[in-house]
Amino acid sequence: MTEAGIAGASDLLRQARDVFQDDAAALAVLDELDDRLAGPLRIAVAGMVKAGKSTLLNAIIGEEIAPTDAGECTRIVTWYRYGHTSRITLYPFVGGPQSLPVTRENGRLVFSLGGYQARDVERLVVDWPSAGLRDLTLIDTPGIASLSQDVSSRSTAFLLPEDAPAAADAVIYLMRHLHASDVRFLESFKDTAAGQSGTVNALAVLCRADEIGAGRIDSLISAAVIADRYSRDQNLKPLALGVVPVAGLLAQSSRTMRQSDFEALMLLAQLDRNQRERMMLSADRFVRITEPAGLDPATKASLVQRFGLFGIRLGVALIRGGTNNPTELAHDLARRSGLGVLLDTVGYLFQSRAGALKARAAVVGLESLLRDSPKERTAPLEAALERLQAGAHEFRELKLLATLRTGGVGLGEEREAEAERLVGGRGSGPALRLGLAPEAGPVDISDAARSALNRWRLIAENPLTEPTALDACRVVLRSCEGMLAAMPAAR
Repeated sequence: MTEAGIAGASDLLRQARDVFQDDAAALAVLDELDDRLAGPLRIAVAGMVKAGKSTLLNAIIGEEIAPTDAGECTRIVTWYRYGHTSRITLYPFVGGPQSLPVTRENGRLVFSLGGYQARDVERLVVDWPSAGLRDLTLIDTPGIASLSQDVSSRSTAFLLPEDAPAAADAVIYLMRHLHASDVRFLESFKDTAAGQSGTVNALAVLCRADEIGAGRIDSLISAAVIADRYSRDQNLKPLALGVVPVAGLLAQSSRTMRQSDFEALMLLAQLDRNQRERMMLSADRFVRITEPAGLDPATKASLVQRFGLFGIRLGVALIRGGTNNPTELAHDLARRSGLGVLLDTVGYLFQSRAGALKARAAVVGLESLLRDSPKERTAPLEAALERLQAGAHEFRELKLLATLRTGGVGLGEEREAEAERLVGGRGSGPALRLGLAPEAGPVDISDAARSALNRWRLIAENPLTEPTALDACRVVLRSCEGMLAAMPAAR
Protein backbone atom coordinates (compact mmCIF):
# COMPACT_ATOMS: atom_id res chain seq x y z
CA MET A 1 0.00 0.00 0.00
CA THR A 2 1.11 3.63 -0.51
CA GLU A 3 2.70 5.94 2.05
CA ALA A 4 0.83 9.01 0.78
CA GLY A 5 -0.63 9.66 4.23
CA ILE A 6 2.65 10.02 6.10
CA ALA A 7 4.32 11.92 3.26
CA GLY A 8 1.34 14.24 2.99
CA ALA A 9 1.25 14.83 6.74
CA SER A 10 4.96 15.67 6.75
CA ASP A 11 4.46 18.15 3.90
CA LEU A 12 1.54 19.77 5.75
CA LEU A 13 3.69 20.27 8.84
CA ARG A 14 6.32 22.00 6.71
CA GLN A 15 3.67 24.32 5.27
CA ALA A 16 2.37 25.00 8.78
CA ARG A 17 5.83 26.17 9.86
CA ASP A 18 5.68 28.91 7.23
CA VAL A 19 2.22 29.97 8.41
CA PHE A 20 3.17 30.00 12.12
CA GLN A 21 6.79 31.13 11.80
CA ASP A 22 6.27 33.98 14.28
CA ASP A 23 4.24 31.96 16.82
CA ALA A 24 6.51 30.21 19.33
CA ALA A 25 3.69 28.22 20.96
CA ALA A 26 2.44 26.90 17.61
CA LEU A 27 5.98 25.99 16.53
CA ALA A 28 6.40 23.98 19.74
CA VAL A 29 3.24 22.03 18.85
CA LEU A 30 4.59 21.41 15.33
CA ASP A 31 7.92 20.22 16.78
CA GLU A 32 6.01 17.65 18.85
CA LEU A 33 4.00 16.51 15.81
CA ASP A 34 7.19 16.21 13.73
CA ASP A 35 8.85 14.12 16.44
CA ARG A 36 5.77 11.92 16.64
CA LEU A 37 5.70 11.37 12.89
CA ALA A 38 9.40 10.44 12.81
CA GLY A 39 9.45 8.35 15.99
CA PRO A 40 8.30 4.82 16.84
CA LEU A 41 4.64 3.89 17.13
CA ARG A 42 3.24 4.77 20.56
CA ILE A 43 1.09 2.13 22.24
CA ALA A 44 -0.60 2.77 25.57
CA VAL A 45 -1.47 -0.08 27.93
CA ALA A 46 -4.74 0.74 29.72
CA GLY A 47 -7.29 -1.01 31.90
CA MET A 48 -8.95 -1.07 35.28
CA VAL A 49 -7.00 -1.21 38.52
CA LYS A 50 -5.14 -4.53 39.08
CA ALA A 51 -5.77 -5.65 35.50
CA GLY A 52 -2.07 -6.51 35.11
CA LYS A 53 -0.96 -3.62 32.88
CA SER A 54 2.59 -3.30 34.19
CA THR A 55 3.03 -7.08 34.23
CA LEU A 56 2.04 -7.33 30.57
CA LEU A 57 4.25 -4.38 29.68
CA ASN A 58 7.23 -6.15 31.29
CA ALA A 59 6.40 -9.26 29.26
CA ILE A 60 6.37 -7.30 26.01
CA ILE A 61 9.68 -5.59 26.82
CA GLY A 62 11.24 -8.79 28.16
CA GLU A 63 12.56 -7.22 31.37
CA GLU A 64 11.07 -6.35 34.75
CA ILE A 65 11.36 -2.58 34.52
CA ALA A 66 7.74 -1.50 35.12
CA PRO A 67 6.73 -1.52 38.82
CA THR A 68 3.95 -4.03 39.49
CA ASP A 69 3.24 -3.21 43.14
CA ALA A 70 0.70 -0.65 44.34
CA GLY A 71 3.30 2.05 44.94
CA GLU A 72 3.32 5.71 44.00
CA CYS A 73 4.81 5.09 40.57
CA THR A 74 1.85 3.03 39.37
CA ARG A 75 -0.23 6.23 39.80
CA ILE A 76 1.84 8.07 37.18
CA VAL A 77 1.75 7.88 33.38
CA THR A 78 5.10 6.29 32.50
CA TRP A 79 6.69 6.14 29.04
CA TYR A 80 9.11 3.35 28.13
CA ARG A 81 11.18 4.06 25.04
CA TYR A 82 14.41 2.88 23.46
CA GLY A 83 17.64 4.51 24.57
CA HIS A 84 21.28 3.54 24.20
CA THR A 85 21.79 4.07 27.93
CA SER A 86 19.43 3.54 30.86
CA ARG A 87 17.88 6.76 32.13
CA ILE A 88 14.79 7.80 34.11
CA THR A 89 13.47 11.36 33.78
CA LEU A 90 10.72 12.86 35.92
CA TYR A 91 8.59 15.67 34.43
CA PRO A 92 6.80 17.61 37.20
CA PHE A 93 3.80 19.84 36.59
CA VAL A 94 5.83 22.72 37.97
CA GLY A 95 9.52 23.12 37.19
CA GLY A 96 11.95 21.47 34.81
CA PRO A 97 12.67 17.76 34.24
CA GLN A 98 14.61 15.88 36.90
CA SER A 99 16.91 12.86 36.46
CA LEU A 100 16.19 9.97 38.81
CA PRO A 101 18.67 7.28 39.89
CA VAL A 102 18.59 4.00 37.97
CA THR A 103 18.70 1.20 40.55
CA ARG A 104 17.64 -2.45 40.56
CA GLU A 105 16.75 -4.82 43.37
CA ASN A 106 16.43 -8.56 42.75
CA GLY A 107 16.44 -7.91 39.01
CA ARG A 108 13.62 -5.32 39.17
CA LEU A 109 13.95 -1.64 38.35
CA VAL A 110 13.20 0.51 41.43
CA PHE A 111 11.78 4.01 41.09
CA SER A 112 12.53 6.71 43.65
CA LEU A 113 10.65 9.96 43.07
CA GLY A 114 13.20 12.01 44.93
CA GLY A 115 10.83 13.83 47.25
CA TYR A 116 8.03 14.32 44.70
CA GLN A 117 4.51 12.98 45.26
CA ALA A 118 2.66 11.23 42.44
CA ARG A 119 0.17 14.08 42.25
CA ASP A 120 3.02 16.49 41.44
CA VAL A 121 4.33 14.47 38.47
CA GLU A 122 3.00 14.80 34.93
CA ARG A 123 4.91 11.77 33.62
CA LEU A 124 7.98 9.58 33.95
CA VAL A 125 10.09 8.71 30.90
CA VAL A 126 12.26 5.59 31.03
CA ASP A 127 14.90 5.24 28.31
CA TRP A 128 16.06 1.63 28.16
CA PRO A 129 18.35 -0.33 25.78
CA SER A 130 15.84 -3.11 25.05
CA ALA A 131 15.30 -4.58 21.60
CA GLY A 132 11.58 -4.76 22.38
CA LEU A 133 11.46 -0.94 22.44
CA ARG A 134 13.23 -0.23 19.15
CA ASP A 135 10.01 -0.06 17.13
CA LEU A 136 7.53 0.67 19.91
CA THR A 137 7.19 3.23 22.66
CA LEU A 138 5.04 1.70 25.41
CA ILE A 139 3.06 3.86 27.81
CA ASP A 140 1.88 2.49 31.15
CA THR A 141 -1.22 4.25 32.47
CA PRO A 142 -2.82 4.34 35.94
CA GLY A 143 -5.89 2.22 36.50
CA ILE A 144 -9.25 3.33 35.19
CA ALA A 145 -12.22 3.15 37.61
CA SER A 146 -9.85 3.53 40.57
CA LEU A 147 -11.31 4.35 43.95
CA SER A 148 -9.08 7.41 43.76
CA GLN A 149 -10.67 9.92 41.39
CA ASP A 150 -7.27 11.56 40.90
CA VAL A 151 -5.72 8.31 39.63
CA SER A 152 -8.56 7.58 37.20
CA SER A 153 -8.57 11.15 35.90
CA ARG A 154 -4.86 10.90 35.04
CA SER A 155 -5.50 8.03 32.61
CA THR A 156 -8.63 9.63 31.19
CA ALA A 157 -6.91 12.97 30.60
CA PHE A 158 -3.94 11.26 28.96
CA LEU A 159 -5.87 8.85 26.73
CA LEU A 160 -8.85 11.10 26.00
CA PRO A 161 -7.62 14.71 25.90
CA GLU A 162 -10.28 17.31 25.16
CA ASP A 163 -8.36 19.70 22.93
CA ALA A 164 -5.48 17.69 21.42
CA PRO A 165 -4.81 14.34 19.72
CA ALA A 166 -4.38 11.37 22.00
CA ALA A 167 -0.71 10.94 22.90
CA ALA A 168 -0.91 7.22 22.00
CA ASP A 169 -1.31 5.95 18.42
CA ALA A 170 -2.92 2.72 19.63
CA VAL A 171 -4.23 1.23 22.86
CA ILE A 172 -3.98 -2.27 24.31
CA TYR A 173 -6.91 -2.41 26.71
CA LEU A 174 -6.79 -5.06 29.45
CA MET A 175 -9.94 -6.50 30.99
CA ARG A 176 -10.56 -9.45 33.29
CA HIS A 177 -14.18 -9.79 32.20
CA LEU A 178 -16.37 -7.74 29.90
CA HIS A 179 -17.49 -5.10 32.38
CA ALA A 180 -19.65 -2.03 31.80
CA SER A 181 -16.68 0.18 32.74
CA ASP A 182 -14.62 -1.40 29.96
CA VAL A 183 -17.31 -0.71 27.37
CA ARG A 184 -17.74 2.88 28.58
CA PHE A 185 -14.02 3.59 28.29
CA LEU A 186 -13.73 2.11 24.80
CA GLU A 187 -16.81 4.03 23.71
CA SER A 188 -15.12 7.22 24.90
CA PHE A 189 -11.91 6.31 23.08
CA LYS A 190 -13.84 5.76 19.85
CA ASP A 191 -14.07 8.81 17.60
CA THR A 192 -15.80 8.40 14.26
CA ALA A 193 -14.79 11.77 12.82
CA ALA A 194 -13.10 11.52 9.43
CA GLY A 195 -9.66 10.04 9.71
CA GLN A 196 -9.70 9.94 13.53
CA SER A 197 -11.50 6.77 14.54
CA GLY A 198 -10.17 5.11 17.67
CA THR A 199 -12.03 1.94 16.69
CA VAL A 200 -9.21 0.97 14.36
CA ASN A 201 -6.43 1.22 16.94
CA ALA A 202 -7.83 -0.45 20.05
CA LEU A 203 -7.09 -4.08 20.88
CA ALA A 204 -8.64 -5.79 23.89
CA VAL A 205 -6.69 -8.32 25.98
CA LEU A 206 -8.41 -10.84 28.24
CA CYS A 207 -5.73 -10.57 30.87
CA ARG A 208 -4.96 -12.94 33.72
CA ALA A 209 -6.41 -15.60 31.44
CA ASP A 210 -5.06 -18.42 33.60
CA GLU A 211 -7.46 -17.38 36.40
CA ILE A 212 -10.47 -18.12 34.18
CA GLY A 213 -9.79 -21.83 34.51
CA ALA A 214 -8.80 -21.57 38.20
CA GLY A 215 -5.16 -22.23 37.33
CA ARG A 216 -5.83 -25.55 35.58
CA ILE A 217 -3.41 -26.54 32.87
CA ASP A 218 -6.14 -26.06 30.24
CA SER A 219 -7.01 -22.55 31.47
CA LEU A 220 -5.84 -20.83 28.28
CA ILE A 221 -8.14 -23.05 26.19
CA SER A 222 -11.12 -21.92 28.25
CA ALA A 223 -9.92 -18.32 28.02
CA ALA A 224 -9.63 -18.55 24.23
CA VAL A 225 -13.27 -19.64 23.96
CA ILE A 226 -14.37 -16.69 26.10
CA ALA A 227 -12.15 -14.25 24.17
CA ASP A 228 -13.69 -15.42 20.89
CA ARG A 229 -17.18 -14.89 22.31
CA TYR A 230 -16.24 -11.39 23.52
CA SER A 231 -14.78 -10.51 20.11
CA ARG A 232 -18.21 -11.18 18.56
CA ASP A 233 -20.12 -9.38 21.30
CA GLN A 234 -22.23 -6.63 19.72
CA ASN A 235 -21.24 -4.16 22.45
CA LEU A 236 -17.49 -4.77 22.12
CA LYS A 237 -17.06 -5.54 18.41
CA PRO A 238 -17.51 -1.91 17.29
CA LEU A 239 -14.97 -0.75 19.86
CA ALA A 240 -11.94 -3.05 19.41
CA LEU A 241 -10.28 -4.94 16.59
CA GLY A 242 -10.18 -8.18 18.56
CA VAL A 243 -9.75 -9.87 21.92
CA VAL A 244 -6.59 -11.84 22.77
CA PRO A 245 -6.28 -14.03 25.90
CA VAL A 246 -2.96 -13.70 27.75
CA ALA A 247 -1.69 -15.09 31.05
CA GLY A 248 0.29 -11.96 31.87
CA LEU A 249 2.14 -13.22 34.94
CA LEU A 250 3.37 -16.30 33.09
CA ALA A 251 4.30 -14.18 30.07
CA GLN A 252 6.42 -11.89 32.22
CA SER A 253 8.12 -14.66 34.18
CA SER A 254 8.85 -16.79 31.14
CA ARG A 255 10.59 -13.82 29.53
CA THR A 256 12.66 -13.25 32.68
CA MET A 257 13.23 -16.87 33.75
CA ARG A 258 16.12 -17.57 36.08
CA GLN A 259 18.22 -20.70 36.43
CA SER A 260 16.87 -21.12 39.98
CA ASP A 261 13.28 -21.15 38.62
CA PHE A 262 14.16 -23.95 36.23
CA GLU A 263 15.90 -26.00 38.91
CA ALA A 264 12.91 -25.68 41.25
CA LEU A 265 10.50 -26.80 38.52
CA MET A 266 12.79 -29.75 37.77
CA LEU A 267 12.54 -30.88 41.42
CA LEU A 268 8.74 -30.62 41.31
CA ALA A 269 8.63 -32.63 38.09
CA GLN A 270 10.29 -35.55 39.88
CA LEU A 271 7.40 -35.91 42.36
CA ASP A 272 4.56 -38.37 41.92
CA ARG A 273 1.73 -36.64 40.03
CA ASN A 274 -0.93 -37.25 42.68
CA GLN A 275 1.42 -36.06 45.40
CA ARG A 276 2.20 -32.92 43.42
CA GLU A 277 -1.46 -32.14 42.73
CA ARG A 278 -2.35 -32.51 46.41
CA MET A 279 0.37 -29.97 47.17
CA MET A 280 -1.10 -27.53 44.68
CA LEU A 281 -4.70 -27.41 45.90
CA SER A 282 -3.90 -23.84 46.95
CA ALA A 283 -0.94 -21.48 46.92
CA ASP A 284 -0.73 -21.49 50.73
CA ARG A 285 -0.69 -25.26 50.87
CA PHE A 286 1.98 -25.43 48.16
CA VAL A 287 4.30 -23.13 50.12
CA ARG A 288 3.61 -24.69 53.51
CA ILE A 289 4.20 -28.39 52.65
CA THR A 290 7.83 -29.37 53.16
CA GLU A 291 8.15 -31.53 50.03
CA PRO A 292 10.10 -32.02 47.88
CA ALA A 293 13.42 -32.17 49.68
CA GLY A 294 15.72 -29.39 48.57
CA LEU A 295 12.90 -26.93 47.83
CA ASP A 296 12.52 -24.50 50.74
CA PRO A 297 9.36 -22.43 51.44
CA ALA A 298 11.00 -19.18 50.29
CA THR A 299 11.78 -20.65 46.87
CA LYS A 300 8.27 -22.05 46.52
CA ALA A 301 6.79 -18.69 47.52
CA SER A 302 8.91 -17.05 44.84
CA LEU A 303 7.65 -19.57 42.27
CA VAL A 304 4.04 -18.78 43.16
CA GLN A 305 4.68 -15.05 43.01
CA ARG A 306 6.44 -15.24 39.67
CA PHE A 307 4.51 -17.98 37.83
CA GLY A 308 1.27 -18.64 39.69
CA LEU A 309 -0.08 -22.18 40.11
CA PHE A 310 -0.98 -22.30 36.42
CA GLY A 311 2.58 -21.50 35.36
CA ILE A 312 4.03 -24.02 37.79
CA ARG A 313 1.72 -26.78 36.54
CA LEU A 314 2.46 -25.95 32.93
CA GLY A 315 6.21 -25.75 33.48
CA VAL A 316 6.25 -29.13 35.24
CA ALA A 317 4.15 -30.69 32.46
CA LEU A 318 6.55 -29.41 29.80
CA ILE A 319 9.56 -30.75 31.70
CA ARG A 320 7.92 -34.13 32.09
CA GLY A 321 7.13 -34.01 28.37
CA GLY A 322 10.81 -33.74 27.45
CA THR A 323 11.84 -30.08 27.82
CA ASN A 324 15.23 -30.24 29.48
CA ASN A 325 16.86 -26.80 29.38
CA PRO A 326 15.78 -23.39 30.71
CA THR A 327 15.92 -21.57 27.37
CA GLU A 328 13.61 -24.06 25.69
CA LEU A 329 11.27 -24.04 28.68
CA ALA A 330 11.13 -20.23 28.72
CA HIS A 331 10.24 -20.15 25.02
CA ASP A 332 7.52 -22.79 25.45
CA LEU A 333 5.99 -21.01 28.44
CA ALA A 334 6.02 -17.65 26.66
CA ARG A 335 4.30 -19.16 23.63
CA ARG A 336 1.66 -20.92 25.71
CA SER A 337 1.01 -17.79 27.78
CA GLY A 338 -0.57 -16.14 24.74
CA LEU A 339 2.18 -13.50 24.53
CA GLY A 340 3.28 -14.64 21.07
CA VAL A 341 -0.24 -14.29 19.69
CA LEU A 342 -0.52 -10.83 21.25
CA LEU A 343 2.81 -9.66 19.76
CA ASP A 344 1.84 -11.04 16.34
CA THR A 345 -1.54 -9.32 16.58
CA VAL A 346 0.03 -6.00 17.56
CA GLY A 347 2.45 -6.45 14.65
CA TYR A 348 -0.11 -6.98 11.91
CA LEU A 349 -2.83 -4.69 13.26
CA PHE A 350 -0.72 -1.74 14.41
CA GLN A 351 2.96 -1.88 13.47
CA SER A 352 2.29 -2.80 9.84
CA ARG A 353 0.23 0.38 9.44
CA ALA A 354 2.28 2.52 11.82
CA GLY A 355 2.75 5.21 9.16
CA ALA A 356 -0.98 5.72 8.70
CA LEU A 357 -1.66 5.77 12.45
CA LYS A 358 1.10 8.30 13.12
CA ALA A 359 0.05 10.44 10.15
CA ARG A 360 -3.51 10.46 11.44
CA ALA A 361 -2.28 11.68 14.83
CA ALA A 362 -0.31 14.47 13.14
CA VAL A 363 -3.38 15.49 11.12
CA VAL A 364 -5.57 15.57 14.24
CA GLY A 365 -2.97 17.69 16.02
CA LEU A 366 -2.77 20.10 13.11
CA GLU A 367 -6.57 20.35 12.98
CA SER A 368 -6.59 21.28 16.66
CA LEU A 369 -3.97 23.98 16.06
CA LEU A 370 -5.90 25.44 13.11
CA ARG A 371 -9.17 25.44 15.02
CA ASP A 372 -7.78 28.02 17.46
CA SER A 373 -6.14 30.22 14.79
CA PRO A 374 -7.49 33.10 12.68
CA LYS A 375 -9.24 31.72 9.58
CA GLU A 376 -7.83 34.25 7.12
CA ARG A 377 -4.33 33.21 8.10
CA THR A 378 -4.84 29.47 7.87
CA ALA A 379 -7.33 29.09 4.99
CA PRO A 380 -4.82 27.67 2.43
CA LEU A 381 -3.48 25.23 5.01
CA GLU A 382 -7.00 24.10 5.92
CA ALA A 383 -7.73 23.46 2.25
CA ALA A 384 -4.57 21.36 1.90
CA LEU A 385 -5.49 19.43 5.03
CA GLU A 386 -8.95 18.71 3.67
CA ARG A 387 -7.47 17.50 0.38
CA LEU A 388 -5.13 15.15 2.23
CA GLN A 389 -7.91 13.64 4.31
CA ALA A 390 -10.08 13.13 1.26
CA GLY A 391 -7.35 11.82 -1.01
CA ALA A 392 -4.94 9.75 1.10
CA HIS A 393 -6.04 6.16 0.71
CA GLU A 394 -4.70 5.13 4.13
CA PHE A 395 -7.10 7.57 5.79
CA ARG A 396 -10.00 6.41 3.64
CA GLU A 397 -9.31 2.83 4.70
CA LEU A 398 -9.29 3.79 8.37
CA LYS A 399 -12.52 5.72 7.98
CA LEU A 400 -14.26 2.84 6.17
CA LEU A 401 -13.01 0.32 8.71
CA ALA A 402 -14.53 2.41 11.50
CA THR A 403 -17.82 2.75 9.60
CA LEU A 404 -18.02 -1.00 8.94
CA ARG A 405 -17.50 -1.75 12.61
CA THR A 406 -19.86 0.86 13.98
CA GLY A 407 -22.85 0.85 11.65
CA GLY A 408 -22.27 -0.81 8.30
CA VAL A 409 -22.76 0.58 4.79
CA GLY A 410 -25.70 -1.45 3.53
CA LEU A 411 -23.79 -4.22 1.75
CA GLY A 412 -24.95 -7.12 3.91
CA GLU A 413 -23.06 -9.02 6.58
CA GLU A 414 -21.00 -11.28 4.31
CA ARG A 415 -19.83 -8.56 1.93
CA GLU A 416 -19.09 -6.14 4.75
CA ALA A 417 -16.95 -8.79 6.46
CA GLU A 418 -14.97 -9.20 3.23
CA ALA A 419 -14.67 -5.43 2.81
CA GLU A 420 -13.37 -5.12 6.37
CA ARG A 421 -10.71 -7.74 5.67
CA LEU A 422 -9.68 -6.20 2.32
CA VAL A 423 -9.11 -2.74 3.83
CA GLY A 424 -6.89 -4.19 6.56
CA GLY A 425 -9.24 -4.89 9.46
CA ARG A 426 -7.39 -8.11 10.28
CA GLY A 427 -3.93 -6.94 9.29
CA SER A 428 -2.51 -4.80 6.51
CA GLY A 429 -0.33 -7.42 4.79
CA PRO A 430 -1.66 -8.59 1.40
CA ALA A 431 -2.05 -12.23 2.50
CA LEU A 432 -4.08 -11.22 5.55
CA ARG A 433 -6.23 -8.86 3.51
CA LEU A 434 -6.97 -11.57 0.97
CA GLY A 435 -7.57 -14.36 3.48
CA LEU A 436 -4.55 -16.36 2.28
CA ALA A 437 -1.97 -18.33 4.25
CA PRO A 438 0.92 -16.17 5.56
CA GLU A 439 3.37 -17.97 3.28
CA ALA A 440 1.36 -17.22 0.10
CA GLY A 441 3.57 -16.23 -2.82
CA PRO A 442 3.27 -13.34 -5.32
CA VAL A 443 1.33 -15.38 -7.87
CA ASP A 444 -1.29 -16.51 -5.33
CA ILE A 445 -1.59 -12.96 -3.96
CA SER A 446 -1.90 -11.49 -7.45
CA ASP A 447 -4.58 -14.01 -8.49
CA ALA A 448 -6.58 -13.48 -5.30
CA ALA A 449 -6.32 -9.68 -5.55
CA ARG A 450 -7.44 -9.72 -9.18
CA SER A 451 -10.36 -11.98 -8.31
CA ALA A 452 -11.40 -9.64 -5.46
CA LEU A 453 -11.00 -6.62 -7.75
CA ASN A 454 -13.30 -8.13 -10.41
CA ARG A 455 -15.83 -9.20 -7.80
CA TRP A 456 -16.02 -5.75 -6.24
CA ARG A 457 -16.23 -4.06 -9.62
CA LEU A 458 -19.38 -6.05 -10.29
CA ILE A 459 -20.77 -5.03 -6.90
CA ALA A 460 -20.00 -1.35 -7.59
CA GLU A 461 -21.58 -1.51 -11.08
CA ASN A 462 -24.68 -3.37 -9.90
CA PRO A 463 -27.66 -0.96 -10.13
CA LEU A 464 -29.12 -2.58 -7.01
CA THR A 465 -26.14 -1.55 -4.88
CA GLU A 466 -27.20 1.13 -2.42
CA PRO A 467 -25.79 4.60 -3.18
CA THR A 468 -24.47 4.76 0.40
CA ALA A 469 -22.36 1.67 -0.33
CA LEU A 470 -20.67 3.01 -3.47
CA ASP A 471 -18.01 4.96 -1.57
CA ALA A 472 -17.15 1.80 0.36
CA CYS A 473 -16.85 -0.12 -2.91
CA ARG A 474 -14.47 2.50 -4.31
CA VAL A 475 -12.20 2.24 -1.25
CA VAL A 476 -12.15 -1.57 -1.49
CA LEU A 477 -11.38 -1.39 -5.22
CA ARG A 478 -8.48 0.98 -4.57
CA SER A 479 -7.11 -1.38 -1.91
CA CYS A 480 -7.25 -4.29 -4.37
CA GLU A 481 -5.54 -2.19 -7.04
CA GLY A 482 -2.84 -1.26 -4.56
CA MET A 483 -2.13 -4.91 -3.80
CA LEU A 484 -1.90 -5.70 -7.52
CA ALA A 485 0.40 -2.74 -8.13
CA ALA A 486 2.75 -4.07 -5.44
CA MET A 487 3.15 -7.37 -7.34
CA PRO A 488 4.89 -6.32 -10.59
CA ALA A 489 6.37 -9.75 -11.21
CA ALA A 490 2.94 -11.37 -11.10
CA ARG A 491 1.24 -8.98 -13.53
